[in-house]
Amino acid sequence: MPVWIDTHCHLDAPEFAPDVDAVRARATQAGVARCVIPAVDVRTFDAARLLARRFGDGYALGIHPLYVERAADDALNQLDAALTAHADDPHLVGVGEIGLDYFVPELATGPPRERQDHFYREQLRLARRHGLPVILHVRRSVDQILKGLRQFDLPGGIAHAFNGSRQQADILAAMGFKLGFGGAVTYDRATRLRALATDLPLSTMVMETDAPDIPPHWLYTPAEGRAAGQAQGRNEPGELPRIAQTVAGLRGMPLDELAAATSSNAVAALPRLAGLLGSAERSGG
Repeated sequence: MPVWIDTHCHLDAPEFAPDVDAVRARATQAGVARCVIPAVDVRTFDAARLLARRFGDGYALGIHPLYVERAADDALNQLDAALTAHADDPHLVGVGEIGLDYFVPELATGPPRERQDHFYREQLRLARRHGLPVILHVRRSVDQILKGLRQFDLPGGIAHAFNGSRQQADILAAMGFKLGFGGAVTYDRATRLRALATDLPLSTMVMETDAPDIPPHWLYTPAEGRAAGQAQGRNEPGELPRIAQTVAGLRGMPLDELAAATSSNAVAALPRLAGLLGSAERSGG
């Protein structure tokens, strides 16, 4: 069975609270050897860390751009302290989820945007200080993300759910970043994203689910269905191999080759994953 790494999975989300053990077991059965659980604010640091250690997965610590408005003024100091306290934890693989989100209109201008920008730059600074790669949230903000990255000498990382231009993708790749592909690529209407998944060098790509968010098309309930009372399907890390089948089909390549390449790329982006994969091989799971 191909071995997969889900490089972005919010197992600590409330949606998984009732059955997280079963969710992670289904992922293992599907061949997902390791997940990366990125925190979104200070209050989720412990949950992400404890779940990662419980399942043998990786985690990242950071403050998501959609959470900076509610973050305490000392949140960056708390992040620095947490990164210091857990510096020797082999499960801590990066700083994230951090970045910029200009998709939400009320956060894209004025003081909210300025606060986003400040948290982004300061978290890049912390990543450099602690020698960790970053997991980036990039929504309608690639050029500003790149501007920030150029100011810091970082060891790379992952641009999560990337949906920018080919030129922007090439710039990120040249800076040592891998690009995350997940459920959005399964939609026929996602023409630009599917073109990227088809044409980008395989060495730039990693797989992710962003579970429980960004459901693939087979889990998506349209607005009219939701209005009629149908529930939105919950994305899970166990969906990763089926999502990857879409990418393999677009590229015309065997699924096991895609698994091997994207898992290798994930380790290149987040080097501490290598030790976690080694422990999986020794334990046989």
